[in-house]
This record gives sequence, C-alpha cells and structure tokens, in this order.
Amino acid sequence: MKALIQRVKSAHVAVDGQIIGQIQSGVLAYIGIGKDDDFDKACKLVDKIIAYRIFEDDNGKMGKSVSDVDGGLLLVSQFTLMAKTDKGRRPDFAPAMPPDDARTLFDKLVNYAKQVYPSVATGEFGANMAVMAVNDGPINFLLEV
Repeated sequence: MKALIQRVKSAHVAVDGQIIGQIQSGVLAYIGIGKDDDFDKACKLVDKIIAYRIFEDDNGKMGKSVSDVDGGLLLVSQFTLMAKTDKGRRPDFAPAMPPDDARTLFDKLVNYAKQVYPSVATGEFGANMAVMAVNDGPINFLLEV
C-alpha cells in the first residue's frame, strides 16, 4: 500500500463540478492499494500519514505532524500509484488490487481514518475527480507499508 502525501495550504476534490471533499491547511494523500494489501496495512498507513512530521516546528525543521498542527486530511484513491513503470512506455497496472476489492478496502481505510482523526475528507472511489491543491513548500513524500 502506498500514499503520495502532499503538505497543502488548501485542497479540494470535485466530481461533475461539485466539491465533495475539501480541507484547509493539512495533508492531501493519494492512496494506492495493491493486490496483497489488507486492513492491517491500511491502518498502519493511516497512522503513519497522521504522525508523519512534515510541518515546521518552532526551529524551522519538519518536526510536526498534521495532527500536531490540527490540519485537515484529504484522502483520494489513486490506483495509478501501484503501476509498474520500470519497463516500456506504458504503465502496468497488474500490481493494483481489483477495483471491487480495492473499493471495499479504501472504504475501510477511510472509516478507520475518521475514527482516529477528527478532520477527514475524501474523494469518490473510481470517479473521474478534479483535484485542486495549493501545495505548501512544495513538500511531497511517497509512503509505503
């Protein structure tokens, strides 16, 4: 399981022109789910995202997490993160979990995130989403569990 996280000043996701999830300062996390992923990995990934220190502390270092700064968390499903790109000129999506199973696991991941963190918004699994973000830094990390 992978997450591409971005420190943002604001972010929102829209489907068919309607905003369905938005946050102010916080973390935008694109979530990729692989064939071998499970609920345990999903929980570990959420916990890692919430605790990952990418916000500046009093010394100007990345010493604070999104929870330390009371930021928002926007979770967006992103199967393309699981693509193999080491050969050829076309991504290979074989490592990604099949859509129906991935939808179920993503929903469980979101529900877990909402249980452990107070400010969670989401996109819509499988939808053609327009994601708008004001990246802060820019600060981006690829997390894996």
